[in-house]
Amino acid sequence: MLFKGQTLGKYKIIAPLGSGGFGTVYLAQDTWIDKKVAIKVPHRQGLDFGELLREPRLLASVSHPNIVAITTAEKQDNIFFIVMEYVHGETLESIIATRGALELNRALDFTCQICNAVDHAHRQGVIHRDLRPANVLVTEHDMLKVADFGTSRFLEIAAHGTTVIGSPPYMAPEQFHGKAVFASDLYSLGVTMYQMLTGILPYDAPAPAELDKLMSGELVSPPRLKNPSIPKQISDIVMRAMAPDPAHRYQRAADLMEDVLAARNATRTPPAGALPRAAGGGRAGRDDAQSIQSRLRAREAPAARFCWHCRKPLHARTDRCPFCGETQ
Repeated sequence: MLFKGQTLGKYKIIAPLGSGGFGTVYLAQDTWIDKKVAIKVPHRQGLDFGELLREPRLLASVSHPNIVAITTAEKQDNIFFIVMEYVHGETLESIIATRGALELNRALDFTCQICNAVDHAHRQGVIHRDLRPANVLVTEHDMLKVADFGTSRFLEIAAHGTTVIGSPPYMAPEQFHGKAVFASDLYSLGVTMYQMLTGILPYDAPAPAELDKLMSGELVSPPRLKNPSIPKQISDIVMRAMAPDPAHRYQRAADLMEDVLAARNATRTPPAGALPRAAGGGRAGRDDAQSIQSRLRAREAPAARFCWHCRKPLHARTDRCPFCGETQ
């Protein structure tokens, strides 16, 4: 436990930000450059130094605009700690708890940003294993940062993680058996989407006697039944993400995001004076051809992209910004 005013090297503790099963996070001031940072102090300080460095090395491998960035790892006064960027804002969990269901476009914008973060991590061979609104930070400009990759593991040789880690309401069925795969994160994202769109969880944390129902999908009803204003296409995406069998879910966050963008564009009301889109040929045909060419170019160059208009991060395979709607 660190206290307000305590110093660790050049860092001065300001206040605790939160505590979890793996460590406590504090707001601190870098007194050399006068900048606020977040400091995570792992609970298990007695581990081998190389073991303590596993988490910061993991975090350094998943650098992305939608993931909380790590600055460094240090040891001062026999206390090992990780220095990360401080994200000024609130958690997605607190936003939902305070305001209930989010407006549709905002919920889909947030979904796309989480997809960006998850897709990048998965490409590095990393699963989060505890993806939930409490681990998603939202800035005052609605920029999302996924936090707490400390529960993650590299998927190097093994096909899946084998430790039971996660928060029960958001855990995929296979996680209750100590198995975590890439699609487990997408199940958790589906639960998060459900909560953003309805303001409630699809089910309470399942009791041991209910695990069979969770495995069969009996605990989940379409979010559209809870909130009729949700378009059917979006409701279907959530249900696919939450399929109890990992093989029936989305296998990549990029594919989930692509379906969200397509459904969002399909449900968006065209502006006054816009030309109608033909069923085949004409403007629609040209747009489809341009879309295909854009996706092919994106696959060839998967580097991080940002919208020219609002400067928010884009997925490499999209040709339209999910935040402001501008064509790229």
